[in-house]
This record gives sequence, structure tokens and C-alpha cells, in this order.
Amino acid sequence: MVEATLNGTPVGDYRYGRLIIRYRWLVILISVLVSAAAAYGTSFLTINPDNRVFFSKDNPHLLALERLENTYTKYENLMYVLAPKGGTVFTREVLSAIEILTEEGWQTPYSTRVDSIANFQHTRAEGDDLIVQDLVEDAAAMTDDEIAFVKEIALSRPSLVDRMVSADGAVAAVNVIVTKPSKSIHEVPEIVAFARERAAAFRAAHPDIDLYMTGAVMFDAAFSEVPEQDMQTLFPLMFLFILGIILVSLRTLSGTGMTLAVIMLSVVVALGLAGWAGAVLNAGTMGSPIIILTLSVAHSVHILATMQQTLRQGASKHDAIAESLRVNMAPVFITSITTAIGFLTMNFSDAPPFRLLGNIVATGVMVAFALSVFFLPAMMAVLPVRARQGTTRGARFMAGLGDFVVARRQVLFWGVGAGILVLSAGVLRINLDDDFIRYFDGRFPIRIDSEFTEQNLTGLNAIEYSIPAGEEGGIAEPAFLTNLDRFAEWYRAQPHVRHVGVLSNIMKRLNQNMHGDDPAYYRIPEDRTLAAQYLLVFELSLPYGLDLNDQINVAKSSSRMVVFMADITSKEMRELDARAQAWLAENWSGMEAPGTGLSMIFAYISERNINSMLLGSFIALVVISLILIFALRSFRIGLISLAPNLFPAATAFGLWGYLSGEVGLAIAVVVAMTLGIVVDDTVHFLSKYLRARREHGMDSFEATRYAFKTVGLALWVTSVTLVAGFGVMAFSGFKVNADMGLLSAVTIAFALIADFLF
Repeated sequence: MVEATLNGTPVGDYRYGRLIIRYRWLVILISVLVSAAAAYGTSFLTINPDNRVFFSKDNPHLLALERLENTYTKYENLMYVLAPKGGTVFTREVLSAIEILTEEGWQTPYSTRVDSIANFQHTRAEGDDLIVQDLVEDAAAMTDDEIAFVKEIALSRPSLVDRMVSADGAVAAVNVIVTKPSKSIHEVPEIVAFARERAAAFRAAHPDIDLYMTGAVMFDAAFSEVPEQDMQTLFPLMFLFILGIILVSLRTLSGTGMTLAVIMLSVVVALGLAGWAGAVLNAGTMGSPIIILTLSVAHSVHILATMQQTLRQGASKHDAIAESLRVNMAPVFITSITTAIGFLTMNFSDAPPFRLLGNIVATGVMVAFALSVFFLPAMMAVLPVRARQGTTRGARFMAGLGDFVVARRQVLFWGVGAGILVLSAGVLRINLDDDFIRYFDGRFPIRIDSEFTEQNLTGLNAIEYSIPAGEEGGIAEPAFLTNLDRFAEWYRAQPHVRHVGVLSNIMKRLNQNMHGDDPAYYRIPEDRTLAAQYLLVFELSLPYGLDLNDQINVAKSSSRMVVFMADITSKEMRELDARAQAWLAENWSGMEAPGTGLSMIFAYISERNINSMLLGSFIALVVISLILIFALRSFRIGLISLAPNLFPAATAFGLWGYLSGEVGLAIAVVVAMTLGIVVDDTVHFLSKYLRARREHGMDSFEATRYAFKTVGLALWVTSVTLVAGFGVMAFSGFKVNADMGLLSAVTIAFALIADFLF
């Protein structure tokens, strides 16, 4: 008999079930009241749309970005991309539309800067004077010659081409920079609501111009909106799946209804407790209700399945409930603890959303355990329960499977073992790679608009550099500007690079202007004093909001360079920055300028997450192994149980390596997350095996058959439910959740195969 003990009293004691039955109405009342009080906390839950929540506060790449933003300005943008159906932006109608959209951009909440070809600060010389003015003024009244002049300037300025206008002049952008106070989670929705309202009005007024919207702010909105939309479709779908699976397998309306009650209460209580604790949900935690919904099914199924088996043997309803609790209390408790431990080790993750996800789900698992052993049996003692006498078709199938496994044990052991080794070898093909622009699939506007922008205008991934000049005012030093320009030219020659925003472009243009606009002087000024004067005159001529604070610091001792890239993965970005560091070391003596930026943080987060989760997974493995050895009261059986618990993750990752080869942000937590889940089947199977050996004196062959007969069907039902639950997440439009759900489903499927056949 496998029973955990507390102060010498068996947890799975028959007397416990009798107490639940005797005080069933009190148990029901307390369960409902406590659940209602906890569930009220859901009213306190909020959603944070900021995609920076994926980075821990001590993340060195985030700290580097914050230092750069504190030195210059924080680069969070909202970009309108205009694609005239006529094929060119250089018409009165389109230039006028850009001009109007630029003016309206200043009305965007928290906006601090708006850039476009319309308000580009064109410079020219008039004698000894430097004239600085908007490139486009009153576009509706422009002559053909003036439009031709605007086109010539716009398509010849490195500061504009492939950033504010495409090289062929077919697409243009209006880029709004916002600086959020970060005092409220409603800032992003406020900005996006304004932008969408402006976009709707623009499309109505200009039907001949296609308008797209992208940028950091739109991605922030998508990080909260897309998972929220997923929940509205995937949660009901999963609920229907579970309803069908339970109804078909248990064939009892009362049992099905109570199982659904348990899993729904588990979800709302876990989320409510998170609300009481002050948790703020985000894109990484929005999948927690589906995971809890999926995991909380297992306990109820095992308790109800055993109860029905006992009823079919002629026992009364109350006796069947008490016996089911006696048989299942220990394995249900053990599986709850191990599953919770698996999710709690997600606290080792470098990404805070996964820590919160682990804590919410671990809470939901323990809530489901409590409801399954208190509320569920009490309700079943009240409700009418019927069970047909005799053996069911499912039980007969499991008995046949048990006979097959015993008879073919050698073939299955070596055959399945060989399959495990072959699949596990695929792990060697896995690469750490990601692309946060493709975190959202093609059904969402953010993906469509962003891909259009990258294909037709500019890159949305960026690497930022703060280049130190070594002294106050040093950015005017010709040697510094020359090296800066060489660095920018090297970057422009690299694959995936679409645009480089750099101070040297401005200095070369000013030098040309101050020499009568002679093209021969489009080069770095040769004298530091003259360069400083050119820069000062230019800065004094700039209108409010279009200064150079985004490119140079206050002391003029360093300059910011931004490299925009398109169609690039995290791995390629890391390699590109590594080549840039090598170029600096070889060509610019003493220069140290590490690459940073939001894209770079995402480029490293998968690697950091996996490294941090290795320790968490190891600790989970050790703790769970010790629990199994203690609970099963057998060191040998405890060690044997490790095989079907470790192999599923190895084979799932191996299969992933063969089919995909790329591991991103979410996949790093799957091992720790599923380790506690796949233990469940092992615990239930081995507990019944050992019960047959210890209580009924069976040999290993008969005990194996007994395990299949008594718990095989329940394991099948719970595993199918888990695979379906996580499989539903694979249909998420948010890649982080989709990948996590798909790999978890595959892992659990392999776990069932390992438990039944290996």
C-alpha cells in the first residue's frame, strides 16, 4: 500500500473519506466561501503591455540600454508608413498628407518628436548664412519644379533614405517619438487609441494611400492585445475539448459537471490570489488560465475513475468515494507537489513573466488538489451517481495493452529505447535563435504592417551605440568624426542593414553648406573649431522638438549611432555586433562601444533564459527524485522512475531539433515546467504497481497488468487532456505561447508512451 504519512497517520486513510462524507455540507459551504473570497481578487488584476517586462531589472543588457537612454533620449516610436497606390510619394496630394500627418503627430499623447520628409531640416547656404527650414512647406500649393526639388533632396540625404523614404520614393514614413512617464499601464493604450483614431480618419480622407502602423509602441500594444484575444478564443475551445473528453471517458453527467466545477474554480481562485497579491499580468502570463484548466483535470479524473471502478464491483456510493480517496490521496498529493515544484522552478528564469506564470500555475495546481480532495468528494456524496456493472470497453482495452506489454517487454524495451536515443540526438541540432518581430503570426495587423515596412522601407530591429569622444566637446574632433563615419560605412556594407543614423552625415552636409554648397566639400571638416561652430549654428537654427539631443549628449563628449536592420534573427544580430566589436578593436584604437538597444536585449534573452533555467531544472529533478523515492518507499523503483520522467523532454527537444532547429524565449522553461507534469503518470502507474505487489502479493508481471487495468484508462484520459490543452496553445497567435504549448504537448505525449511502453 503506497501512502504518504503525517505524524504516523496515513494521508490516504479510509477514515478521511468517511469524515468528508459525514461533514459534506460543511465542506461544500467552506469550499464555496473560500473560493468566492479568493476569486474576488480577479477584480484587482491588470495587464502591463510593456514588452520590457520580459527582462529582469538586473539584466546587464537592459541596464546598458537604460544608461544610453539616460544619456540621450528614450527611443520609443510610433511609425505611420504611407504607400501611395500611384507608386510615388512625390505628388501634391501625398506630400500634403505627409505634412498634415506630421502636424497631427505632435498631438499624440506623450510625443516629444516627430520626423518625416515634410519637416526634415533642410540646410542651404545664402552667402555666409546657414538657412535651415522644413523641406516641405504648404505642399498643396507647390509647383512641379518645387516637388522635383524636394524629391532630389529627399532621395540624396543619407539621413532620410531607407528611414523616412524608400530609395525608390514609393513609400514614406512619419515617425513619432514618445516618452512615456511610466506612471500608468494605461499610457500605451492611450497612445495607440489616439493613433488608430488618426489612422482611421486618414484612410477615410486619403483612400488612394495605404497606411500601415508599426513601431515599439504598437508592439507594446500587441504584447497585451494578442494574448488577450487568444484567451477569448482558445479558453472556450479548450473548455469544450475537456468537456467532451471527460464526458466520453467517465460517462457520468454528475462527475463531468463536478470536474468542470473544480477546474473552473481552480482557475479563478489562482488568478484571484494573484490579484490579491498585486500581480500584474502580461503577455507571458496570459496562458496561465489554459495551463491551470488543463492540469486541474487529472486529480478529478483519477478520483472519479477509481470511484466508478469500485461502484462496478458492487460497493455503495459512500464506500466507493471513501475507497477512492484512500487509494488516490497519496499519488494525487505527490503529483500535485511535484507539478507545483516544476512550475516553481520557473522562478530561476531570467524573464519575470515566466516567474509569475510559474507561481500562478503552481498556486492553481495546489488549489485544484484541495478542491479535488475536499469539494469534489463532498459534492459526489450529495449528487446521484450511477455506474454500470461489469467491465467497460476502455478497461478491457487497457487490460489487453497490459498483456501486450508484458508479452513483448524485450522488444518494446529495446525498440522504444532505440527510438528515444535517435530522437534525443536531435538536441544537437538546436540553435538559440529568435525574431521578436515574428512573435505574432500573420493574422494580426502588427505582423502584416511590420513586414511591409521591412520589405519596402526600413528595418525595425536596431543596434544602438554610444560612441565616446574622450573629452568634452570631443565630438567635433575631425579624427573622431572620421572614425565614426568609417564605422558607419562599414555597417552599411553589412547584410540586413537598411539604415545607419550617425552624426557624421550631418557634419558632412554642414561642411558642404558652409562652402557654398560645393559637392566637393561633402566630407568631414578638417578643423575642430570650425566643426564645433558649424554644429552650434545648426543647433541654434533647429525648431523645438527637432534638436540633436537624440544623437549627442549634453557635454558633447559622445555620440549615438543607430543601426536599423531588416529580416534578421537574434543569432544573426549577435553575430553582427560581434563583427562590429572586432572591427572597432582592429580599426579604432582604444574604442569600446558595446551594442545595445531593445532588439539586442531580445537577442540575448533566450540564451540568458536557458542558462538560468539549467539550475532550476537540475534542482527540480533532484527534489522530485527524492520525493518519488520517499513516497514510493523504494530507492530502486524511485531511480527507475527517472527514465520515463527525463526521456520525454529529451525526445521532444530532439524532435524539435529535427523539425525546427530553433529554440526561442519560451522553450527554455519547458523542461522545468513539464518535468513536474510528466511525473504524474509515473507516480500513478507505479503506485498501483506497488500496491499490487504489497497489498495483493502479485509478481511483477501480474502487478504490471493490475496497474494497466486500474489506472491505465485514467492516465490515458488525463494525458489526452493535457496534450489537447497545451496543443490548443499551439494555435496562439503569440509565438512565445504557441511554441511553449506545442513543445509541452509533444513532451507529455512522449511521457505517456514512455510510461506505457518503456
